[in-house]
Amino acid sequence: MPGEGLRGLRVLSFESRRAAEMAELIRRHGGDARVVPSMREVPLDGDPAAAEFLRRLEAGQVDIVVLLTGVGTRALATALEPVCARARFAALLRRTILVVRGPKPVAALREMGLRPDVTVPEPNTWRELLATLDASLPLSGKRVALQEYGVTNPDLVAGLEARAASVLRVPVYRWAYPEDIAPLRDAIERWAAGEVDVALFTSANQVHNVLRLAGEMGRAEALRTAAAGTVVASIGPVCSEALRDHGLAVDLEPEHPKMGHLVLAAALGASDLLAAKRAPRA
Repeated sequence: MPGEGLRGLRVLSFESRRAAEMAELIRRHGGDARVVPSMREVPLDGDPAAAEFLRRLEAGQVDIVVLLTGVGTRALATALEPVCARARFAALLRRTILVVRGPKPVAALREMGLRPDVTVPEPNTWRELLATLDASLPLSGKRVALQEYGVTNPDLVAGLEARAASVLRVPVYRWAYPEDIAPLRDAIERWAAGEVDVALFTSANQVHNVLRLAGEMGRAEALRTAAAGTVVASIGPVCSEALRDHGLAVDLEPEHPKMGHLVLAAALGASDLLAAKRAPRA
């Protein structure tokens, strides 16, 4: 429910695709919203990985297809459409075991008239994915196509290969900086200068882009120092792991990895956490 839990707090979000919605959520809870896009999706030119995936699908050389994101699933179908109509692509996928991570790729499959064979439950990290596969089907000797989502997850690839699967990585887009990078640079400078009370992250890719740019600006250490006096809120375990990998402690993580739950968790807990962080040390 709307409230005043963020009143008086300067809340920074790096949301890109749903920036307007994020700003409205923060304002509904009384926060001073600053939403700065941190990334954009860039299709891979020519997408040779998608072409190789299609070749193997048509040759019957793919046993399992792992779809990690709804956006990536749709982008893959779009990338192949000039040479493989969607109905044909759906028919080829139907011959494989379809594994999806969470509800968004389920929705993308439904648009093609398909249903997943295996669905990975929340919190949808690579660990749950491997555990679900372990409980559902043997991987030894299986040929697995892995739809990636901007960056490779080496732990997931290594986990599949450790189970004696043959892995074909299928990246369909990469994450780049926004076309106008000035607002993101300014947001990093403001955070490093201590002008942020709450920082919200909704994806691991946001974390990578923000910290990479901070490093290029020579502000990474200043940002980490400022973060110690900021409430850092993460949408879920995948994002939290990325934050910790970059040396940022995670103060809040909602029970469900959804944007509304993230803002609500911040509204309920940020003020007390911030007071404790900034209290004078004895």
